[in-house]
Amino acid sequence: MDPELEVFVPLFPRADLTEPVAERKRLAELAATVPTPETAGMEVEDRTVPADPDVAVRIYRPHQAHGTIVWLHGGAWVTGDLDTDRPWATRLAEGSGAVVISVGYRLAPEDRFPAALDDAYAVLTWTAEHAAELGIDPERIAVGGHSCGAGLAAAVALRARDQQGPPIRFQLLSQPGLDDRQETWSQQNFTDTPWMNRDAVAASWRHYLGSTPATPYAAPARATDLSGLPPAYIATAEFDPLRDEGIAYALRLMQAGVSVELHQWPGTFHGSQAILSAQVSQRQLAELGAALRRALTA
Repeated sequence: MDPELEVFVPLFPRADLTEPVAERKRLAELAATVPTPETAGMEVEDRTVPADPDVAVRIYRPHQAHGTIVWLHGGAWVTGDLDTDRPWATRLAEGSGAVVISVGYRLAPEDRFPAALDDAYAVLTWTAEHAAELGIDPERIAVGGHSCGAGLAAAVALRARDQQGPPIRFQLLSQPGLDDRQETWSQQNFTDTPWMNRDAVAASWRHYLGSTPATPYAAPARATDLSGLPPAYIATAEFDPLRDEGIAYALRLMQAGVSVELHQWPGTFHGSQAILSAQVSQRQLAELGAALRRALTA
């Protein structure tokens, strides 16, 4: 493990999804301790997207912005909201120069699949349909997220392709959760990794799916056809149960003719970029912004 990260491992919390409400509170308290970057160089606005039910979004608009990303926070489908995501959405907007639309999608187990996907897709559709009002280019809209949010973004891309939905320019997938089957080497062997381990991943899928069988829109790794999807940047962490499904998805996208940039970060674990003092975390966050900037300004 990266030495700068290793010293923090005894202090890093473990994901405990047995009590979702308690875990949400714990994540909110943890997120409140993370410094939020200055927003002097951007406008931040809360909006409501009309849907059934309506979806809350927070829009981060850098001055002289180029391109837009519909951004979906992590949290195992169980935790996270617009407030906990603020430090990361702010950094992404700052690093990419893109408008970041952070989505307050519904959480499991109170609202199981496909509630979060429906919310994310409604925001994508609203963004494209209201491009003129929002002052954005409808041809430069990306989707992205972290962890389960990255899995949601991949599912949104699949659904938009299948339903001839809004054109998506790019997928930005950070440590994506893509496969409920947990059959990869990393899923079967990473049983005691920091923050996220095999049992926590299994619990997150149980909360998200309930008794509903997984489809490709729930677990994009189950999709048999990945052709015609947007170009992607996929980041994986070495000591992460989700590592191998992210790498496998990148390879399958490439085999389907999709342009992919895959970055496997050595010495890192799931969510370790929250340790902002580590150089590797700073590089990870900077690269997410740079990849999005490259895709939306090409």
